[in-house]
Amino acid sequence: MRLVAALAALLLLASCATTAQEGRRPPFCPVPGPGAAVSAPAQASAGTPPAAAWRALLVAGDNSSPAFDNGMKALRARLAERGVTDIRMLSANAGNAGALASPANLPRALHGNPPRACLVYLTSHGTTDGVFLQPGRCSMGTTALDQALTEGCGNAPTAVVVSACHSGVFLGAGMRKPNRVILTAAAADRVSFGCSADDDFTYYDQCFLRQFETATTWRDLAAGAKTCVQGLERRLGVRAGSDPQLFIGADVENLRLPGR
Repeated sequence: MRLVAALAALLLLASCATTAQEGRRPPFCPVPGPGAAVSAPAQASAGTPPAAAWRALLVAGDNSSPAFDNGMKALRARLAERGVTDIRMLSANAGNAGALASPANLPRALHGNPPRACLVYLTSHGTTDGVFLQPGRCSMGTTALDQALTEGCGNAPTAVVVSACHSGVFLGAGMRKPNRVILTAAAADRVSFGCSADDDFTYYDQCFLRQFETATTWRDLAAGAKTCVQGLERRLGVRAGSDPQLFIGADVENLRLPGR
């Protein structure tokens, strides 16, 4: 019984839920006023955009564990190897990588000339309200993220990856657009794991990075990452797994990864 209790405590500490870390539920991040949305034509029907056409925004929203920055930096290296040149980074560690991962900087980081394809990767703690941005001490919810994507990516093929507890909340109707692929580390009512101070990567980030090496499409990557996460959780004895989720819009059903 003591062993079971100890394992349960370790799982709680390793989960990526903001409530476990903060002791209280953080407020929503403010939704900035609408800016000028780009007008980027969707390219999925005409084929996969070349690697150099992608705009990537990688966000490590919390600094309580090195796993978040590690995941962001590892993905940056893989994207660069594939030929992606427009890579923007936000971190909760000031000066560690690019600008600070604040609620205002996230939408600002997507601005620029209309991209032909977008990738937004957020790794952090999370709640059923959204993904935690430690510099703002708040959770970025679906309304704020949807607005940032609409203004920064327009109608271009857009892959959104949210690696956090309860990240399935980003699969609501407001986020489901025909030009978007959305991968989440967990269902809306589940926690994800690997966020303790001793973890090099979160479980989902680890599996995502592994599948990024071999997958061709975002659908393939999501399926492989989910199988990988389930295997890690089984070995740890997790009873209620994180249950990673996937949404693929009608315009991007066969969208390939950058450089594939």
